[in-house]
Amino acid sequence: MLNTQSPIPLYRQLADILMEAIHGGDNPPGSRIPSEPQLAKEYGIGRPTVRQAIDVLVRKGMLERRRGSGTYVRRTEQEVDLFSLAGTSSAFLKKGIAVAVELLQPVGRIQVADDAHNPFSGGAAFFLSRLNRVDGKPVLLEEIFLHPVLFKGIETMDLRERSLSQVVESRFYMRPTGGRQSFRITRPDAARRAAMELADRKPVLEVHRYLNFKQADNAVFSVLICNTETFVFSQQIGGLIHD
Repeated sequence: MLNTQSPIPLYRQLADILMEAIHGGDNPPGSRIPSEPQLAKEYGIGRPTVRQAIDVLVRKGMLERRRGSGTYVRRTEQEVDLFSLAGTSSAFLKKGIAVAVELLQPVGRIQVADDAHNPFSGGAAFFLSRLNRVDGKPVLLEEIFLHPVLFKGIETMDLRERSLSQVVESRFYMRPTGGRQSFRITRPDAARRAAMELADRKPVLEVHRYLNFKQADNAVFSVLICNTETFVFSQQIGGLIHD
């Protein structure tokens, strides 16, 4: 119960009680907590105090309000460090997440269409497209462009379930020296929506990744389409992390 003689405000006391119930499993992820009137009656306090307590846990990311439904314990989101410059496939493996990779377009040499974001725009490049699924659900679409001279011979390799960074290092003896990434929220075109099984006009996270090597800058360019419904895609700050 709440201690009215404590110097700790009543709303903080109630927030601590609710937090203990969550950590103790009395209110598991996805469950609905009692309504504000119910909590106010149970603890003998006003609804504004209850609302303050809930606000504290909403800001902590432990609770979420759903309009017209109530307040629920947030489900823990899985975080994947997808954006280290060295690779993507191992990011899931490092978290113990089984990922199935579907090769949508095998490696081949193409003529790249005009695209202000693509360093190979108007020229030739090797290209492949891969779809990553977790529990059967598409979570990541990779469209990868590679330097047409530095990576000669890569078109003969099966990259369906192989780390591209490992292939580049073991087969071509190259490691990234740096790079950059840009992030934007976008609505994919019809082909990407179909591959990712997305509803029309659904916004997603789109990442452009540019990798530099000693032999050439922007030798690898990737477009990543990320479905953030299941995973939080993060980026570790620091030096390059290799698979």
